[in-house]
Amino acid sequence: MEIKSSFHGVANTLLVYYSTLLLMATVIVIHFLKAKQSRYPLPPGPKPWPIVGNLYTMLNNKPVFRWIHKLMNEMNTEIACIRLGNVHVITVTCPKISREFLKQQDANFAARPVSITTDLATKGYLTTVLTPSGEQWKKMKRVLSKEVLSPAKHHWFHALRVGEADHLVRYIYNQGKNSDKGGLVNLRIASQQYCGNVIRKMVFNKRFFGKGMEDGGPGFEELEHVEALFTLLGHFYSFCVSDYIPWLRGFDVDGQEKIMKEALRVIAKYHDPIIEERIKKWMNASRNEPKDLLDVLLSLKDADGNTLLSLDEIKAQITEIMLATVDNPSNAVEWAIAEMINQPEMLQKAIEELDSVVGKERLVQESDFSKLNYVKACAREVFRLHPFTAFNLPHVAISDTVVANYFTPKGSHVLLSRQGLGCNPKVWDEPMKFKPERHLKNDGSEIVLTEPELRFISFSTGRRGCVGVTLGTSITVMPLARLLHAFTWTAPPDVSSIDLSESTDDLPLAKPLIALAKPRLPTNLYTA
Repeated sequence: MEIKSSFHGVANTLLVYYSTLLLMATVIVIHFLKAKQSRYPLPPGPKPWPIVGNLYTMLNNKPVFRWIHKLMNEMNTEIACIRLGNVHVITVTCPKISREFLKQQDANFAARPVSITTDLATKGYLTTVLTPSGEQWKKMKRVLSKEVLSPAKHHWFHALRVGEADHLVRYIYNQGKNSDKGGLVNLRIASQQYCGNVIRKMVFNKRFFGKGMEDGGPGFEELEHVEALFTLLGHFYSFCVSDYIPWLRGFDVDGQEKIMKEALRVIAKYHDPIIEERIKKWMNASRNEPKDLLDVLLSLKDADGNTLLSLDEIKAQITEIMLATVDNPSNAVEWAIAEMINQPEMLQKAIEELDSVVGKERLVQESDFSKLNYVKACAREVFRLHPFTAFNLPHVAISDTVVANYFTPKGSHVLLSRQGLGCNPKVWDEPMKFKPERHLKNDGSEIVLTEPELRFISFSTGRRGCVGVTLGTSITVMPLARLLHAFTWTAPPDVSSIDLSESTDDLPLAKPLIALAKPRLPTNLYTA
């Protein structure tokens, strides 16, 4: 017994000894790493005030994204640090530095910030895109990639997407079918509603919440629904004061919380009755086979055979799916046609490509996309020059690190500038000029909309890159190709050219594009 006790005593002493050594070594390593990092400065930026940082300056320089870009230009820097409250906001306009953040150190920047607007929209972070990293994000990402946006589901919805492209062509045709000169078309409404129609059909198997218009256009319900989606998009990560000074949450200092709640009320008004009625159908077994994405989400089971998703998870994820599909494609169509009307030689080149690949006896199909390099180059050029938003969705540093020889503290918000990357003069020749040819390859190989080198941002990259690239490509290329192929486009009568001014507060065209569309294919293709 004495020998055994003595052995245990020695073992315990050794355990304590080696544990102490390990703890000391860990402390030394952490101290060494912090000492090493402290030798690196923060990226350049304006001098912050105590506690509030640069919030006061930010509030006096709206819109904030224009102030940030002006600041970076004045400082002649491609990476900047602006402290808002106690948060370091790091903005980047250099592709090389962007790749270091999202490719070389991707794992450290896979988180999202917590904000009042995204918390409301996701019902407490139950979704995928806007949810911070963690088990909920992993769960919903698996659902999205395997059950919603898988290749099998993309094939499943092929006929639906084609049907909505046909509907778009008919709607445009109806605007001028009684005139030899064609008809005036609001391309913002047409492109946004096309995207809205596609995703409504995919999710709810409905084109319209109401009856729609006789000409095929959206009714009040669809206009209100899409407007609410764009309201949400306009307020995500919009430099809300309470996102940087958390104790202000609840006071709605900027008024954004009220706006968000109203937009979410509109969306719930249309979504919730459909979702709740569908649940009843599944419960009473009158629905036993998925026919749309709502059915898919309702039918998912976990390993024990229980329902995988809660009602709030389904509602929040559906809203997020719709938000992710309406902005960039519709913006690309509107800007591309506006630019091409002002440069008719581009319109002609696109038409010649479409006539060569498709001919004039049928409409464009998804199987034609691989050969429509010039059309896709036009879409890429819009993503480069005319992004829908100034910055990508922010990434958060999970731990202290060094990027581009600058210290990035844990918790920093990293914003890649869509404008800055796409118009960087070190990367692009004549960066402010719309030149689709810059994207064409000398060997004639296929053009794609993705840009993994981050010379501009289309679908981003890394762990937080868009998982819906195939769908995003389809609902961008299809409406653009269909509209260019099926109609000739000119400025309205008495207008010499399209005004390409950007909106004061954001990046879309200041005024919705109104253009004259005249059919150029056999009549039966529009009316079938």
